[in-house]
Amino acid sequence: MPRDSLARVRALSKKLSDVEEGKTFGFPAFKVGGKTFAWFPKKKEVEPGSLGVRMSILEREYRIAANPSVYYVTPHYKDYDSVLVRVDELSDAALRELLESGHEYIVTHAKSAGAKRSRRPRRLLALAPPPVNANDHSE
Repeated sequence: MPRDSLARVRALSKKLSDVEEGKTFGFPAFKVGGKTFAWFPKKKEVEPGSLGVRMSILEREYRIAANPSVYYVTPHYKDYDSVLVRVDELSDAALRELLESGHEYIVTHAKSAGAKRSRRPRRLLALAPPPVNANDHSE
């Protein structure tokens, strides 16, 4: 008998810090800081009961190579930093580790994106040379 994937993901996700349950395109999703780290996608090409989890493409490729019967990606998701997973194929320990990885990816990604934004040089108008006026022949 298949286990209830949503209930399993919900139970494990709520143990992570600052997680809120919501919806993404009308389907169950789990978020941290308003950003989705795990969701149940409903697309024709996605196997029923699959979970999407955010992670680097490098980590995704490693997971697919190590366990292609559990992890996969479809053409729609190939350019996204995420992986699709057959939840029923994972133990609770493996599912917990996967959700922790997705959670950490979003938290770290959000912090580094914020740091990059805050380090962006601001345009200093006071140091910019004055505009040249083509009609000014005072020299």
